[in-house]
Amino acid sequence: MILERILDAKREEVARRRQELPLGALAAAAASQAPPRGFRQALAARRTVGVIAEVKRRSPSKGPLREDLDPSALAQAYQHGGAACVSVLTDEPFFGGSPADLQAAKRAVSLPVLRKDFVIDPYQVYEARAWGADAVLLIVAALSSVQLRELLALTGELGMDALVEVHTAAELETALAAGARLVGINNRDLRSFDTRLDVSLNLAGQVPPGIVLVSESGIQTRSDVERLAAAGVDAILVGETFVKSPDPSGAVAGLAGVPRRGREGVAAS
Repeated sequence: MILERILDAKREEVARRRQELPLGALAAAAASQAPPRGFRQALAARRTVGVIAEVKRRSPSKGPLREDLDPSALAQAYQHGGAACVSVLTDEPFFGGSPADLQAAKRAVSLPVLRKDFVIDPYQVYEARAWGADAVLLIVAALSSVQLRELLALTGELGMDALVEVHTAAELETALAAGARLVGINNRDLRSFDTRLDVSLNLAGQVPPGIVLVSESGIQTRSDVERLAAAGVDAILVGETFVKSPDPSGAVAGLAGVPRRGREGVAAS
């Protein structure tokens, strides 16, 4: 399975990086950063469906997405188009990303920035903060419930937000039990890479008010966003559609501005 291959590679990567830079030095670098920009707040405070626009060089299933990708220019285009937040892939072996991509995007915009990666170890959370990330992705399918709680607690200690990603009702239950306040429903099955918008449409009603709900993957048209908004989704995360567009700013603008509906009670606190 793709997910297991990625996680095996990620364990080796974390072990190698621990040797290159001890945790103490990394934590000091993280502490020296400016305070995080509020990722969850940037989504919760909006009256329209927030757009999280992604900087993504390639995918395991589709290969390179944009040969001339410039993270700074792309992030600026996203901000100009009305994105609420930016997501940056930092996994190199499978997605072609890097810390440099995240740092370049963060310097280029005033929006909150998410480190999109397969985070399985506290070391990676400190890495994310040291690189300037304001939030990290935590994938329930990649973590035990104990790991999830530990990583959620650490992001809170560092002033960051965590987008906790689920794909099934059982994973959603695990995320909520761990205290997640920002939940992403991934329409793509990370084990098979099959993508169905119905995953978000079917699970959204099980997410209680007060949780900021994000739908991820497979979102291409304004009609898709309107359907998700009607189901109670608060924000969307879009990568390939924007990256491959000849006009990324216009592509973001085309999906932005859809009024949020239902699931009343999401607070900006």
